[in-house]
Amino acid sequence: MAWNEPGGNKPRDPWGGGGGGGDQRPPDLDEALKNLKDRINNLFGGKGGGGGGGNKSSGGFPGGLLAVALVVLVVGYVLMGFYLVDQRERGVVLRFGEFNRMVDPGLNWRAPIIEQSMEVDVGQNRSYEISEEMLTEDTNIVAVTLEVQYKVLDPQAFLLRVGAPETILQHATSSALRHVVGSSTMDDVLRDRREDIRLLVRERLQEYLDRYNTGLVINQVVLDKTAAPEAVRDAFDDVAKAKEDEDRFKKEAEAYYNSVIPEARGQAARITEEAEAYKVRVVAEAEGDAARFTDLVAEYRKAPEVTRQRLYLDSLTEVFSNSSKVLLDAQGSDSLMYLPLDQMFKGKQPVSGDSGAANRGSGSGSSSSTTSSAGADDGGSGRSGSRSLYQSNRTEIR
Repeated sequence: MAWNEPGGNKPRDPWGGGGGGGDQRPPDLDEALKNLKDRINNLFGGKGGGGGGGNKSSGGFPGGLLAVALVVLVVGYVLMGFYLVDQRERGVVLRFGEFNRMVDPGLNWRAPIIEQSMEVDVGQNRSYEISEEMLTEDTNIVAVTLEVQYKVLDPQAFLLRVGAPETILQHATSSALRHVVGSSTMDDVLRDRREDIRLLVRERLQEYLDRYNTGLVINQVVLDKTAAPEAVRDAFDDVAKAKEDEDRFKKEAEAYYNSVIPEARGQAARITEEAEAYKVRVVAEAEGDAARFTDLVAEYRKAPEVTRQRLYLDSLTEVFSNSSKVLLDAQGSDSLMYLPLDQMFKGKQPVSGDSGAANRGSGSGSSSSTTSSAGADDGGSGRSGSRSLYQSNRTEIR
């Protein structure tokens, strides 16, 4: 009898052995899906599925799974939109290929698929070097090496306005350099106006870049090397050296001129001032002497004898104050006194006619009380009397 035929005491399981206890049927797939749907609906606040009659879903994709999928897609879409812009960079956001906005460094967000972001390094110092031979205004050929240092100033213009901004920079550099060199002489390029040429090239190059709206800014232009063609370079080097020597000699001459002329003018001014001071002093002394003589004449007319005596004493005082003197008293003494006249008159010229006798180192006395020129008021007789007194009382040194 078949396992599902009516009759029999117990239902039979085709997968199991016969006569086992309980229901051994496999789980229903529809029932499992229904239970999963109910749990998801309960999780999101929905109601449990279906009344007691139906054991199967109403057909189609379960609503709970669709909601989970949508949430996962939204979260993934949002997370995919975050991106980081470096501190040295600036970002340009395009929406459907059209410029939308600029973004600053840091964490930013864009709508994936709809928007696109491009970053530009605006802090990088870029450089370009050109080295070419060019024709000058005086139909000479010079070799010029120029370096251009630049940065990105406007990211939007750099990315969107022109197709190849750095290629435009290269062509603009060559054009500006040729224009400036072609308007200058060879001597200007090689030596005389190098700085002016550098500034003119920078100004013209920046004008070209702004006109083409490249978004680039020139930081520095370095005129690295300028030289004559190889075939005549030695001759030009000799000429340049000779001109440098000429400039050096001129500067040395100017320096010497600037040092000598002020010194001579200072000496002339000093001599003039000294002469003026001497003139003032002499005139003042003469005027003083004249005034004193006038006063003296007036006094002399009032008292001739007193004035004459006073003039005599003033003259003696002036003479003896500037001469060396020795005072001796030889009366009443038999002792020998040694006078170091050589030390006393050292460096001085004697004014008395008795200096020869005094330098012989002889003489006697106890104290100085009489001058060797005493009695000079009555002429030569005073000096003769003093000499006789001294010679009569001297003691020879043996």
